[in-house]
Amino acid sequence: MTRFGYTLMTEQSGPKELVRYAAAAEQVGFDFEVSSDHYFPWLSAQGHAPYAWSVLGAVAHATERVDLMTYVTCPTMRYHPAIVAQKAATLGLLSDGRFTLGVGSGENLNEHVVGMGWPAVASRQEMLAEAIQVIRKLNTGELIDHHGEYFTVESARLWDLPDQPVPIAVAVSGSESISTFAPLADHVIAVEPNESLLSEWNSTEGAPKVGERARAIGQIPICWDPDEEAAVDRAHDQFRWFAGGWQVNADLPTTAGFAGATQFVRPEDVAESIPCGPDLDKIVDAVSAYWEAGFTDIALVQVGGDHQEEFLDKAAGPLLEKLRSAAP
Repeated sequence: MTRFGYTLMTEQSGPKELVRYAAAAEQVGFDFEVSSDHYFPWLSAQGHAPYAWSVLGAVAHATERVDLMTYVTCPTMRYHPAIVAQKAATLGLLSDGRFTLGVGSGENLNEHVVGMGWPAVASRQEMLAEAIQVIRKLNTGELIDHHGEYFTVESARLWDLPDQPVPIAVAVSGSESISTFAPLADHVIAVEPNESLLSEWNSTEGAPKVGERARAIGQIPICWDPDEEAAVDRAHDQFRWFAGGWQVNADLPTTAGFAGATQFVRPEDVAESIPCGPDLDKIVDAVSAYWEAGFTDIALVQVGGDHQEEFLDKAAGPLLEKLRSAAP
């Protein structure tokens, strides 16, 4: 059964608002909730970047049923993996086992703030693989030492652990990342409805199979609004960065960089990639690309921090009914 999630987008809402939206999204019927983990918004027009882990701690207490997840955390530069392991274990306890740690190799936008530079993609993937190994070791509850190529951990132990280790989902984008991370992960994250990625994942030795032990978690932006023109304008104002693709998005360091890189993106260009307006069937059609590619979990991003309550009050319930009727 396909599961549908709600995105707590830290780039477009403040912390108290995000907790309120999380509770409302659970009440309206979403199956899970994912949170971005950013130090910067993508564009200044979005205007927010609260600390995701504090927000998720509050969300764990404001909700009872929905699964929670970071989408995604980079456990290599801004955070040391030993600290991420501690944070994830604590959230696992606070949520009574509802939390999944989603990780990825990061974006320059968020990681440059600690002044460590921005490594090439091959190095970032090596760092992520080692970070996952550190987190797995600490999840045993044993006292560990680790002296690796990128990280050192000395006499570390997690004292508060959930009964079951927090599952780890890893973001992948191609063959090299799949071969590296599939044997290390519990679940797969991908940002495009690419069936070949999941097929390659399932054929990788040591990988948990999607549809059996593993979930495949995707995400899609939508911009619901009673006024289609207003929806297109809002999507262009706040989400035109999405048109750059992740190879570009991973390397730009500032909101000014994203503004410059997307200055020639037109509203109609954004509307081609993001379903905008009141037509729920158009949204269902866009989301269907993910379940047709084999994704088990699909998180929706409603564009616009000031338009979450209206979406949750008026559109989310009917949209979920349509999605569940159409999905396998």
